[in-house]
Amino acid sequence: MLRLLAPISAALLIASVSVAKTISQNFATNPLQNGWQEFGNTNLFYWNSTNQNLEVTWDSRESNSFFYVPLGTSLTRNDDFTLEFDLLIDDIVSGIEPGKTGPLEIALGFFNFATATNTSFMRGLYGGAPSLVEFDYYPDGYYEFGGIIYDSPATTAPGIISTNGFHYGLTILAPYARGLPTNTVVHIQMSFTSTNQTLATLLTTNGAVFFQPPNVVLTDTNTSGFTAADDYRVDTFSITSYSSSSDDFDSVFGHGVVDNVVISYPLPIENFSGSFSNGVWQATFSSRSNWVYNLERTADFESWTAASPGAAGNGGVLTLQDSTPLSQNAFYRVRAGRP
Repeated sequence: MLRLLAPISAALLIASVSVAKTISQNFATNPLQNGWQEFGNTNLFYWNSTNQNLEVTWDSRESNSFFYVPLGTSLTRNDDFTLEFDLLIDDIVSGIEPGKTGPLEIALGFFNFATATNTSFMRGLYGGAPSLVEFDYYPDGYYEFGGIIYDSPATTAPGIISTNGFHYGLTILAPYARGLPTNTVVHIQMSFTSTNQTLATLLTTNGAVFFQPPNVVLTDTNTSGFTAADDYRVDTFSITSYSSSSDDFDSVFGHGVVDNVVISYPLPIENFSGSFSNGVWQATFSSRSNWVYNLERTADFESWTAASPGAAGNGGVLTLQDSTPLSQNAFYRVRAGRP
């Protein structure tokens, strides 16, 4: 949700909103003083002011824990985004809990905050963790069934889960069975292009390509039935340690460092301007498809009133006018929301 304010008392007010917002965090200063927040076991995350990075412990014995930053908007499969960060793994193992010899993932990516912080959110339960777009890494592990041991090799698997929780981005693990080196900085780049519904991922070390998993395409056979009607809605980026409380087979424990996070994504309003037209206040802006826009008005900032009917974004310019203007001064805002 995005709101822009403009006063009626001004003859003309022009405010611009960039087509994309960028969040950049190199941990040179305390991220908790720059919009980042913690949820769950905060001891799993430590800002190292000397090395200027974030030290992370992934421990599946703990509750779901997030070091996160709100995006200030909601992203769906209709929005492009780019994400990059540095990841250094010091050590990582599975099998740290009795009977849980398979690997649980460590994760960095996007989720819906209200959903992810609900007690029903369970990453290790199929269907229990809806609306995710993640970089996932699974260490080595194994499973035993009927006295036979099945190896589960280290796997790098970017993926997407829809709002219904049942459509995982990747179902063919063989192409992703690639372990990450320890004590080596790996730079991960991810980008989603809405026009072709493609999530591309590239891993480099020292500037050279280390691994490029196959693209996740939301209409191909790798998406476990992700249909045109399915979607995800994410509003938060998180460095995540998942609990295995809902998982009878998998666990993980590891230490590492995250640095140089850069996220770029669109905002729903661009090129905003407010002005009078024949004595009526109007707001004009470039809209985005799959958003609904409302002009709202207040005289006291205590209550807001709809000043015009809602209008669906169309990817072009929208103009919203106050259909019943007040006689006294007022302030206006444009509210953008998902239908």
